[in-house]
Amino acid sequence: MVKTGHMHSVRQLTYQPVSSGAPVEVMRFDRLRELNRGGTQRADFHVFAVVEDGRGSVDVDFEEHRLARRTVVWVPPGAVHRWEEIATLDGRLVLFIPGAPFTRTPMPDRGGAGTVPETEWSRVIGALDHLESESTAEARIPLVPELLLTALIERLRSTLSALRRRPSSPFEAFRTRVEQQFRSHHDAAYYARGLGYSPRTLSRLVGNATGRTAKRYIADRVVLEAKRLLAHDRHNSVSVAAELGFSDPTNFSSFFRNATGVPPGAWQRLHFVPE
Repeated sequence: MVKTGHMHSVRQLTYQPVSSGAPVEVMRFDRLRELNRGGTQRADFHVFAVVEDGRGSVDVDFEEHRLARRTVVWVPPGAVHRWEEIATLDGRLVLFIPGAPFTRTPMPDRGGAGTVPETEWSRVIGALDHLESESTAEARIPLVPELLLTALIERLRSTLSALRRRPSSPFEAFRTRVEQQFRSHHDAAYYARGLGYSPRTLSRLVGNATGRTAKRYIADRVVLEAKRLLAHDRHNSVSVAAELGFSDPTNFSSFFRNATGVPPGAWQRLHFVPE
């Protein structure tokens, strides 16, 4: 569910671990409460939180996720997010740079939350305890935190599977190109040519991986970025159109309205309140 009236300009976060050079860091929710300014953030690193007690919520890319015991929240780099109602939450947050885990299992490619089964809970906490101990040790041994992070992610594989699209090498190549070029290219045929597929074959590959056509996947990515710019970066329709490669603001407004059911200006008024 989208919460209205709570979006502000975005705060950019850069990975700066307490231990110089450490690729992974663990911190408690009480530390997050000290650092959190109540605003919307975008980080250049992965964040996942394991809730051990209490209740709260977090907004990730305009979706609200309720938090309770055994909830795991994943926020990938670039996702806009806002912690809400975290006064009673107890648990730990794991921060790490892309590439830190050694697992070949793809990281979740979208933010969200899942619940750890009760049968797995004690093992997850044990893995988290071990990672926290090694990542905060004064005599930190190189690679050990990364290995323990990998073990924890593998332990959480079933919980995080809903946030990870089904493996597909052709799809991964498509997704990478879309992330690199969606601001200037919105046409599925363009990506099909670049990958050496017919548009129909590309759509079938993307459909197998995501349940959406290639055209719909590209449009959804453009819409998400437009929402981020409108809600968090104080852009108007004209600047969003220019930022996302539309020939004129009218074309962008029509595109946005077809995708969301409301014009960009109306959507912004609903989801953005100046600080």
